[in-house]
This record gives sequence, structure tokens and C-alpha cells, in this order.
Amino acid sequence: MANARDRIQDAKPYVQRALQDEELRDNLRSAFASARDVYDELLGNRGVTGVATKVASDQDIQDQLRSAVQDLRKAADRIQGHETHKSRNSTLLLAGIVLGILFNPMTGPETRRWLKDRIFGEDEFGYGDGSGGNSN
Repeated sequence: MANARDRIQDAKPYVQRALQDEELRDNLRSAFASARDVYDELLGNRGVTGVATKVASDQDIQDQLRSAVQDLRKAADRIQGHETHKSRNSTLLLAGIVLGILFNPMTGPETRRWLKDRIFGEDEFGYGDGSGGNSN
């Protein structure tokens, strides 16, 4: 079992990030505000079933809960140092689409020929067009 000093050292990067990261604090503030709004709407002279019914039927409360959970997830990712991979994922998706188009058995050869003509220019001599070049 780790002693207190080791546990403090393990938590130190998280505390530093929480103190210095403005976006993390904004996410936490937003999550807290959303949770406070939901709590205020649900609080009243209702029992557990009344609260459950209100949550199940009120779209605004559901949206606020969804927002609070999303803000808390963002804050958790920021404090743990997780990075988003939006650009990497978009690039991979685009590359997959391009490869699918280029190697599609139905349209691939025509697409590759069109692309080759656009990049390298049209071949005046007909080399590689499958005609063989012989008229004999």
C-alpha cells in the first residue's frame, strides 16, 4: 500500500492541471450550473416517484442532465490529460473513402485513369491505353 507521500505525488499532476487549465474550470462550472438547474427543477414537494416521472417526461431536464454529463466527461478528460483525435480520425476517414473510390471494381479503373490524366496530363502517344500501339 502506498504511503501518503506517494499518493500526493501521484495526484500532483492532476492538481496542477486543475489549477492552471481555464477550459477545465469552465467545464466544471458549466457542469455544476447544469446540475444545479436540474436539482432546482426537481426539488419540491415530490417523492422519489414524482422526481423519476419528471425526469422521464421533461425534455428540458433530460437535455440539462445530458449537458452536465458531457461537461463532466470533458473535465475528466482534461484533468487526465486525454487529447482529442478529431483531426486524426477525420484524416483516416477521408483516406478510407478515397481508397474505396480508387479501388472500387466498378469505378476504380476509370477514376484512376481520370486522376492520372489530371495529375500527369493526357498521354499523346496512347502508351498504356491497352491498344498495343501496333496496327499490323
